[in-house]
Amino acid sequence: QVQIVESGGGLVQPGGSLRLSCAASGSSFSIHGVGWYRQAPGKQSELVAGFTRGSSSNYADSVKGRFTISSDNSKNTVYLQMNSLNPEDTAVYYCALAISVGGLEVKVYWGQGIQVTVSS
Repeated sequence: QVQIVESGGGLVQPGGSLRLSCAASGSSFSIHGVGWYRQAPGKQSELVAGFTRGSSSNYADSVKGRFTISSDNSKNTVYLQMNSLNPEDTAVYYCALAISVGGLEVKVYWGQGIQVTVSS
């Protein structure tokens, strides 16, 4: 079994920065792809950033140049560095990891979601 834990959210002023972390734990698993999603109240879920193994990262137009997705394979952790935050970035952020366990089929595992609030 694989567990996913998100951390790093909170309240930040406009123009500020936050770094979200998404850590996977378990045994005999491989991460094949990553996505960070967000959902603001009354809005549809949006893919903010993502990548699959061996490919370049993709970003929503609304965050290009401000957000950066990265990973530390030694820690099985994925990050979302968010800079120049504005109130429109306020949302619950979710990470989704495409993982295979024991070489079996790839499944998507979701983090618990973490609140990011941008407000003065």
